[in-house]
Amino acid sequence: MTKLPFLILFLLLLSPATAEIKSLKITSDSRPMILFERFGFTHTGRANISVSSVSVISSVSSPDPSRLGFFLLSEESLIQVLFELQQNPSFCVLDSKYVNLLFTFRDLYPPPRSSFTHSYPITSQNEYSLFFANCAPESTVSMNVRTELYNLDDRGSVKDYLSAGLTQLPTLYSFFSIFYFVFSGFWVSFCFKNKMSVHRIHALMGLLVIMKALNLLCAAEDKHYVKVTGTPHGWDVLFYIFQFIRVVLLFTVIILIGTGWSFLKPFLQDREKKVLMIVIPLQVLANVASIVIGETGPFIKDWVTWNQLFLLVDIICCCAILFPTVWSIRSLRETSKTDGKAARNLSKLTLFRQFYIVVIGYLYFTRIVVFALRTIAAYKYQWVSNAAEEIASLAFYAVIFYMFRPMEKNEYFALDEEEEQAAEIALREEEFEL
Repeated sequence: MTKLPFLILFLLLLSPATAEIKSLKITSDSRPMILFERFGFTHTGRANISVSSVSVISSVSSPDPSRLGFFLLSEESLIQVLFELQQNPSFCVLDSKYVNLLFTFRDLYPPPRSSFTHSYPITSQNEYSLFFANCAPESTVSMNVRTELYNLDDRGSVKDYLSAGLTQLPTLYSFFSIFYFVFSGFWVSFCFKNKMSVHRIHALMGLLVIMKALNLLCAAEDKHYVKVTGTPHGWDVLFYIFQFIRVVLLFTVIILIGTGWSFLKPFLQDREKKVLMIVIPLQVLANVASIVIGETGPFIKDWVTWNQLFLLVDIICCCAILFPTVWSIRSLRETSKTDGKAARNLSKLTLFRQFYIVVIGYLYFTRIVVFALRTIAAYKYQWVSNAAEEIASLAFYAVIFYMFRPMEKNEYFALDEEEEQAAEIALREEEFEL
């Protein structure tokens, strides 16, 4: 029980504000607290909770039904509740004055009643977490739970099933989707104009942009249907499909560019193939974890484990994709000492070093900065972290595509004999250490 406050805090940090109408099944669960979801309510918010097929089994004695129940916990009250639990591990959170108690299993009685349905108006706008607490000693709970959290418009007639801080997401994703479709059209047109300089990597880069546009389109439709109806109507399946293709393509393109494949050489070395063979299966695993995280929620017992697995795999992949670029830089530095093409090698070294820095910056921003924004931003502005992530991704795509665009004068092929002497001096004086 002493670990409970830390577990609650960890769950709340990891779990984003969710939405949708959810029907869940809890089977023989002995956890003292179960987090179902987080949601940002306005002053017109409502929480509809239904439980059915309720069964409580205790190995000690007949459980007190008032010791089991559902409650809402605001972000401001979280610290107070954690302090209470830390001070007294046997304290039942249902007795705390800081929680908004919805109902206990006493409302299910007298037997044989095993179901309960009620709608609760939210009197104070805030972001709340919906919990179930089991304070009955040595007891397990089985039940079916249906949650429906939403906000009403000013007229009180239209339901919005997206959290108050996420209701802008359909428009945001639609805008960026259109932008990427235009981007892909421009890239294809540019490649046709420079057909003599197009390599296979440019085709993969074009496919990556199209997958990104389709991924965002599906995300926009997914969020739109959730916002209006409470369910994604199958768009979540398409979203996960295109997300899987996009992420695998993104890591593959970064690795291939880092190796110089199709630019500097038509083949991959064994160690570069091994990196691909490691990263792609890991990305498959990461996407499986992402689907489990997105389609279930913190109410499942292994949800924290899936989150840890996703974070671990993502960190491994982010580190692995940097190795080919480092190898290319070292190889070019060694080659520059013997082949007598100083200007060309200096241009390549500069380009690879810039590419390395851009990739590092992108990974840092999308993994660290975006998470920090999501954590510290007020619940009404949670969409800002999504916007920041998409802006950073767009900037990354634009910079990389510009750096490695198909042009005869691209730095990969820069051969200015007049700069040879200056380049040789630069190579001797400038150390391209990382």
